[in-house]
Amino acid sequence: MTSPEVPIALVLDYGGVICRTTFERQPQIERRLGLAPGTLRWRGPFDPDNDELWRDMLADRISEREYWHRRAAEVGRLVGEEWTVPRMLMAPAPDDPIDATTRPEALAAVRAVRDAGRKVGVLSNELDLFNGPGFGAKLFIMKLMHEIVDATYTGILKPDRRAYQAAADALGAPIERCLMVDDQPRNIAGALAAGMQAEWFDVTRPAETYTRVLARLGIDAAESVG
Repeated sequence: MTSPEVPIALVLDYGGVICRTTFERQPQIERRLGLAPGTLRWRGPFDPDNDELWRDMLADRISEREYWHRRAAEVGRLVGEEWTVPRMLMAPAPDDPIDATTRPEALAAVRAVRDAGRKVGVLSNELDLFNGPGFGAKLFIMKLMHEIVDATYTGILKPDRRAYQAAADALGAPIERCLMVDDQPRNIAGALAAGMQAEWFDVTRPAETYTRVLARLGIDAAESVG
């Protein structure tokens, strides 16, 4: 069996891969909402044994969208409000810059890929759906992307193979020469089934994951990701 050719284009998910997860930002969310520290006990991939709803999502009993809709509704009830969209939970604090949740490792990796003359883009299921219309266009890191394919507007969600093909087409690269990076196993499986190369993103070890990603692209990560 021959090894796959070195990818010429990088395709990134947004939530978890580019943006720090809501789980990582729970202390700030609690402070913003006036909740006691430790009120939000669900930790997703950081403590799956104690997050039954997350395990249901991983087992495909519910969708990722449903997971976040339910969590947003729960937090809304804690503050006496009816939250119907996850953006109420995921939005940066009002006094934080819009780019505050971007992973520094992601920004460094994107710059390294561009410096190496490779294409880089985003393939997201709910970038603007979860964060508000036009959110992606406001982020600094998104201005570095060659293309953004967001199912908020296309209506085609990963792991549908058409989503991956749309990303490859947008970047002008053969699908087999694209590397998809996603934190959801189902989306990794979908990328592989569509003929795209893939690397699972471990949100508990972002720097290590980006080092592996750059290595697969043949890019020296020594000075890029820390």
